[in-house]
Amino acid sequence: MSKESQSPKDQNNVVTAVAQFVSTLWMEGEFRDQPAYLTEIFEEILKTEIGDDLDLRTKMISCIKTSKMLAKALDPFTDQEIEKASIEMLNTN
Repeated sequence: MSKESQSPKDQNNVVTAVAQFVSTLWMEGEFRDQPAYLTEIFEEILKTEIGDDLDLRTKMISCIKTSKMLAKALDPFTDQEIEKASIEMLNTN
């Protein structure tokens, strides 16, 4: 993360970057299933010797939590609504 910036131009750049991220995420598809995918992958890793690493376990839990938060935030919206909003945000900035 960089220093906090207060200019409207920088704020627009942040909004544009978030819109681009959501648009790309939407195109990748299956983002709603990512928490389950990560959980399944990490459960298998935990069965191995490398899964005993506490730092790695903490990072895996953080990834699952972030993925769940994103899926929950976008859950009320259809794929079409997400696509339309992303395109509109990108076109206005």
